[in-house]
Amino acid sequence: MARAGRDRIRIAHVVYRFDCGGLQNGMINIMHGLPADEFEHVIVSLTDSTEFRRRLPDHVAVMELHKRPGNSPAYLYRLWKMLRSGHFDILHTRNLPCLESQLAGLLAGVPAQVHGEHGWDVIDLHGTRRRYRTLRRAFRLLVDRYVVVSRHLGEYLTGTIGVRPERVLHICNGVDAGRFHPAPAGPAAEPFVVGSVGRLEAVKDYPTLVRAFGSAAGTLGSGARLVLVGDGVERETIAASVAAEGLQSAVTLAGARDDVPALMRSFSVFALPSLAEGISNTILEAMACGLPVIASAVGGNVELVVDGETGFLVPPGDPAAVADRLGWYRTHPQALRAHGAAARERVLREFSLEVMVGRYAQLYRQCAGAAGG
Repeated sequence: MARAGRDRIRIAHVVYRFDCGGLQNGMINIMHGLPADEFEHVIVSLTDSTEFRRRLPDHVAVMELHKRPGNSPAYLYRLWKMLRSGHFDILHTRNLPCLESQLAGLLAGVPAQVHGEHGWDVIDLHGTRRRYRTLRRAFRLLVDRYVVVSRHLGEYLTGTIGVRPERVLHICNGVDAGRFHPAPAGPAAEPFVVGSVGRLEAVKDYPTLVRAFGSAAGTLGSGARLVLVGDGVERETIAASVAAEGLQSAVTLAGARDDVPALMRSFSVFALPSLAEGISNTILEAMACGLPVIASAVGGNVELVVDGETGFLVPPGDPAAVADRLGWYRTHPQALRAHGAAARERVLREFSLEVMVGRYAQLYRQCAGAAGG
């Protein structure tokens, strides 16, 4: 049910920056999946946006507030004006940097307020910093419904922050298993390609993967390659790690790409050594492409990767453990293909894009209906 006098439910989605990343990619999937005749979306980037916005449906607008670094509250005034004039039914903020935007939504009279927790960054890997816990507890009074992408984030909100369980909804990320599908012959055994896709940020810990690849080079063979797809502030740090390992000829920093499904189909194995993670879209996409996954045993990764069945879980920050698993896959090609096939089946069975979109549609309808009532 939309606000009286309007046919569509109007939603303001607030993110810190609309750039290439798993959170933003998930938003794009949701907005392509929700019926345009029922839902109207506006994305509000507190800072700015990039060419990644071209992947959005044509009917989705993007607003930029150009928030300055630091704690200046001026952006909240600009956000309040935009929300007040936009007559939104729902405000949906995502992750801690956007939580204060809930105050602007309250003052602007937005009837329903939703906040999503999608994972933590390197500044607070385990959600233990007192300042951020205090902020989350204070804003419990403003948020009507919480969305979490993994069980551990839900347990954190209810156990540590004190959110009532009935206000927390678990919606796992979904993947387009039609767009992300395996290569006809399965994961490539020759040449052996270790691949990863993600933001080049400190929390992804790509230097650990570079060191692991260097340690395993003798087992992987002279033709083996490491391909990192994505961009970010840590690009130069990662390039320095590549140079320090003497791997310039074997490692490709591919940057942000539009052909990720095709690139994934050229990989032999997917690796993501994150220090913290919600539910990784790129892990799901790799699984849909029939790739075995080596991931750190943090956050939502343990909900995606079945250790020894669809890939391997390793301790975070442990290049020796990653190197050991890379070498094992190199010398066990049949297991590599079997794990990749099992990963694909797990995605088809449990991580449907249609289920994810349907649950968001149900959430928004409930929020708009409750506000209308």
